[in-house]
Amino acid sequence: MHDMLVRLVRLRAAEPLVRRVWEESGVLVRPCRSYELHLLQRWIHENFSPKWVSEATVAVCHCPPACFIATQRARIVGFACYDATSRGFFGPMGVEENLRGCGIGEALLVAGLQRMREMGYAYAIIGGVGPADFYRKVVGATDIEESTPGIYEDILNEG
Repeated sequence: MHDMLVRLVRLRAAEPLVRRVWEESGVLVRPCRSYELHLLQRWIHENFSPKWVSEATVAVCHCPPACFIATQRARIVGFACYDATSRGFFGPMGVEENLRGCGIGEALLVAGLQRMREMGYAYAIIGGVGPADFYRKVVGATDIEESTPGIYEDILNEG
């Protein structure tokens, strides 16, 4: 999996996307609060990867937290982090499988990238990209040549 680059100076505003998912799905996109970390950790572990639990933990422990969550009826349905594994990196990010395609991932992505821009970043790197077409379409991300394995070289195994 390769890395992608996002130019943040031309990023569209997150607010219309966040408002749309609220109005259409009743999903609220907001920063994760430190006292919610245990719930986020459990949700990521059940739906994604233990490695993502570690990255999200680091992101939430920043002050202010570098993690957004999507909630529906007081239940986590998605998350997006930045500055977790490396400064200037966006990710990991995930949305509950049955809610994919509803704009939640788009809102989480743009909200996180907008916060990075507000912090002074001009560019963001999306590391170890899975859905490259999604990132190209939503934020105009471009491939970074020869970026595999990037910072994810020599990952420790569970066993």
